[in-house]
Amino acid sequence: MGVKVRLTFPEELIRQPLLARMVQAYFLLPNIRRASVDDHEGWIICEIDGEAEAVEKSLSWLTSQGVKVDALGDLIEG
Repeated sequence: MGVKVRLTFPEELIRQPLLARMVQAYFLLPNIRRASVDDHEGWIICEIDGEAEAVEKSLSWLTSQGVKVDALGDLIEG
C-alpha cells in the first residue's frame, strides 16, 4: 500500500535526515516526485510505499517531529 503526500519541513528541520530515518525505522520506499528547499522552508511531494501499518506510523512519526503532512489523493495500491 502507498500514499501520496506533501511533506512540509520548517526551517529548523531542513537539514535533518528525517526521510532517511523514516526509511530505516519503517522499511518504506519513498518515491520523490517533486521538491523545493530554500533557507526557510522545504517541501517534498512523494509517494510512500510499504505495509499499511508502517505507512500510517511513519506519517504520525513525521508529524511528531514537526513535519506538516498533507495527503494528496487516494491510497496507491501496488
